[in-house]
This record gives sequence, C-alpha cells and structure tokens, in this order.
Amino acid sequence: MRVAREPIMARPLLKIHRYFHRKPIRFFSFILLYLTAGSLVFLHSGFSSDTSTTGASGSGRDPLISEGGGGTGAGSSSSDALGLLGRVFKETRRTPRRFGPPWMKENGAQDAPEWAGRGFDHTSSWSHGAKGRTTKEMDDGRAKYIGCYVDDTQKRALRGVSFLDYKKMTVFRCQDNCAERGYLYAGLEFGAECYCGHKIQAPNVSESECNMECKGEKSNICGGPNRLSIYRLELSQESARRYGSAIFKGCFKRPENVTLALPASAVIKNMSVDKCVDLCTEKEFSLAALAGEKCHCGFPTSLFTLHEHEDEELCLQHCAGEDFESCGNNDFFVVYQTQVQDNRCMDRRFLPTRSKHLVALASFPGAGNTWARHLIELATGYYTGSYYFDGSLYNKGFKGERDHWRSGRTICIKTHESGKNEIEAFDASILMIRNPYKALMAEFNRKYGGHIGFASQAHWRGKEWPEFVKNYAPWWASHTLDWLKYGKKVQVVHFEDLKRELFSELKGMVIFLDLEVSEDRLLCVEGQKDGNFKRSGLRKLEYDPYTPEMRATIDGLIKTVDTALRKRNLSGVPEEYRPR
Repeated sequence: MRVAREPIMARPLLKIHRYFHRKPIRFFSFILLYLTAGSLVFLHSGFSSDTSTTGASGSGRDPLISEGGGGTGAGSSSSDALGLLGRVFKETRRTPRRFGPPWMKENGAQDAPEWAGRGFDHTSSWSHGAKGRTTKEMDDGRAKYIGCYVDDTQKRALRGVSFLDYKKMTVFRCQDNCAERGYLYAGLEFGAECYCGHKIQAPNVSESECNMECKGEKSNICGGPNRLSIYRLELSQESARRYGSAIFKGCFKRPENVTLALPASAVIKNMSVDKCVDLCTEKEFSLAALAGEKCHCGFPTSLFTLHEHEDEELCLQHCAGEDFESCGNNDFFVVYQTQVQDNRCMDRRFLPTRSKHLVALASFPGAGNTWARHLIELATGYYTGSYYFDGSLYNKGFKGERDHWRSGRTICIKTHESGKNEIEAFDASILMIRNPYKALMAEFNRKYGGHIGFASQAHWRGKEWPEFVKNYAPWWASHTLDWLKYGKKVQVVHFEDLKRELFSELKGMVIFLDLEVSEDRLLCVEGQKDGNFKRSGLRKLEYDPYTPEMRATIDGLIKTVDTALRKRNLSGVPEEYRPR
C-alpha cells in the first residue's frame, strides 16, 4: 500500500510552521523587528525632509513628497501617503494665533504660515574666516575679521568667558555667544575653542599661523595651536561691555560720603579688575568700584545712583597688576556690576485685596510689553496679569499670567487688543508705543523664532515678510488711535524714552498706578533691567527688509499717529520715528 507524499513545495512551509508552533516567542520577535525596521525607515524620511534645502521648501512642494514625477501603482500610492503624512506633521508646527489686527480675527488660520527654511545655515552667509582669508576685509555690519593673534594659556589674549565644543564649533556660534554677553571681540582657537573679551591683550602674527578648520564647519578657519582668529563684533547700542562676568558701568565721580555710599572697601596690592570684582562678589555686593589701589563695594543708592557718567578719560589710570585695564583714581571711580543679585527689588506678590480698578498695559505686539511688565513687577513688587496665557512667560516668573485678567489680583494687565468694546473694559491704561520699523521686526522675529529667537533668512526673504507688513503695519497705527479715542485714562510711554530714561519714566508709571515710589527699588531695577527676554545684539539682517513701498506706507502711518498725539496735547512721536 502506497502512502501519499506531501507536495515538495509544502515541506519548507511545514517546517516553518512547526518551528514557530514550538517556539511562538520567536514569531512575535520577528514581527517586532519588522515593525521596528519600518518605523526607522519612516522616521529617516521625516528627518531628511526637515533638513532639506530652503530651495525645496521655497518651491511650494511638500518636502516629503517624492520628486519622481507622476508614477502609478505602488510607487504613486506610497508618494501620496508620505505627502499626506508630511502635511499632517507640518500642521503641528504651525504657530498658534493668539491676537492680531481686528480685520484678521475671523481668518486666523491665514496668519499662521508654515515654518520654512529649517536647514538654513546662518554662518555660511556672512562668516569671514574662510580658507585663504579671501574675504577677511569685508564688514557686513555684524562682525569684522581683525586677524590672527598669539594666545598664551598663562595670559590669555581675550580674558572674558570661554567655552569649548570639539564637535560643532562654528565662527557664528562663537560670535553669537560673545555678542549675547556684550563682549566686543570673539576669538576662535584650535578649531573648537571660543574666547570672548573687550580688549585684545596680545600681539598679532602671520595669517598662516591660523590654519585649523572649525570642527563644525570645514569651510572656515578657527585659529590654530595657541593662535586666535579674532573678530570685532558690531553690537547693538544697548549691549553691555564686560570684563569676564562683570558688566562695565562707566566712570563716576567719587561720592561725597564714600563710607555710606560704598560701605565695604580694601586696599589691594597689584590691583586689577578681577581682584576688585572678586572681592565685592565674595562680600555679596552688586557694585565694584576701583579707585587706584583701593576697591569699594556696595549697591546703587541715592548717594551713588550711577546716573551721572563722567568722561572715561578721567578714569584712565592703569591698574598696577594689569597693564591693559583702567583702575580709576581717588577722585574718579571705574565701576563694574558683579554677578551678585540685588535682592531689594526681587520680591513679588499678588495684590493683598482684589481691585475692581482694571489698568491695561496696552501695546502693539513687538513694542516691549513683556519688558515693561518685568520692569513694573520689579519696581512695584506686584505681579502683572495678561489678557492671554503664555506658558513660557509663566515659567519665566510671570505668575500673574495664569490669573483671569479680571481677577483683580494683578497691578496691570497686558493686552494687544484694540477696538471700542475691549478698550472700554479697562478703567485706565498705560499705552506703550514703539517705532513701527523696530516693532514690526521684533514681532516678526517672535512669531517665527520665539521670545528671544530670530526668524530665519528664508522667512525674511520669502512671502511671509511682505504679507506680515501688509497686515500688521496698519494695525500699529489703528491700535494707538483706538486707545487714544476710547481709553478712559491713558498714560503714553514711548519704548525709546523708557530705554533712555528708565528711572524717570518708570517712576512716572509707578505713580500712575497709584503706588508709593521707592527710589532704592528703582535703582535696583536699573541693575536688572533686561530680564529673561532680551535678544542678543549681534544678529542683524544683512540688508534692509523694507521696500520703498513699505516705507511710504509706514511713514504715512507715523504722521497719522503723531498728529493724533499732538491733538491730545501730548508730545508727538520721538524724532527717530519720523520719516527722513
């Protein structure tokens, strides 16, 4: 009797079946590995699209869609699926719209353009440390290459802060870090080291001695062994001069009663800025005043306000222990601010009793509202509120951000709203106005780069910027006109005046809020005026983003606002606003 045989092709399948039947765990392991491999392939596609060139993103095509034309079958469906997923991911990156011009409120989705140009390299557009130094004499308004200098590990050429990155160091990264801290010079060494300072304290050498590529960009030179490629940074005016961690405040006349004004002092042999700053830091004072061989420490008070600067030449006396720095003399002090925090203005709380009197801190976006809130909180000791909620601000210490704007627990309420009904909800208002050319750029940076970030070149040169100016420039004017028209009691504060005359302008704001003024508290605020939302002073655009047509429109709006202010017997817009 013949036994039926299994088909030859079925034997391998039968063996696989028996294998997994005996060891089911291996089957599930196989499935898990398969799914993991598929996920990795998908993620790789996503990351590749995110770092694609700006040219691709600027073309209007979804970067996740294949370039392979209009194929059919499996290839086409795969491309469609990736395109759909790409659009889903791009939607999650949209900037949430929270406020805007009145005429745009019903169409907020159009005001949230997609993030583009994520692969743009800011460094490549303007760094001057290129191989061969073919562009070293160029100056684009942000940094200028000075030359190659000796650097001694025992006596550094640049004596400010420093940091190392042996994988990703670039010229721009070093420059930006030094600029953010207010230094005048940035130097790169050994391909990966960055040094900052406000004086070059070493001789220069041949360019051939700076010959090491940057670790993060092979196209640029980052010094060499014990050699610095040094750049002079073109900082914004408000950027602070520093010596290490200390901020240079200026040259000041000796106070009448030094012992009361600056209660701690010591004679230091071989005096240097470092020694005096270290002494005052150790004694927990925020000011270090150098007077020849003597070091004085204290806080800014009515006896020593730091409001009346003297010519720096009056303080030009070299330090005994440091040839390149000035240590002042018995009549004129060189003053630095240490890293010690002045705690006289740091306490903040909610109002002890709920107030029914609602005061708005109103401004066009980008006009310095967050900075003004910081100043008001330090000057008054009370939290400010907000018409909105911003988690990043709450996490940075603006605890009133979480309260409902009508809670009555905050001293004033931030708002960017305009329109009769919104304005009449407030009993009084501080109206912040800023030069529209500056305000529009600040808000554009915030919109595409966050509170202290920057919009990319792709956004500035793309369709987003012209569209933004078209929609927001008229709102700058209508916002001010509405508050002047419908506001019940309005105090106008110009951003530029607040920067120039912080003490007097902030004092006026505190009086308007019907609070008692503490001069010591205001002096404390001056030493901590920047807060956590100040952009670095280096990243300036390499071109003027405003076209002649944009300028014509904005200049007309400035004249309209200036006229409206004067009709209310207020001073017009500051001189720098006016068309030239």
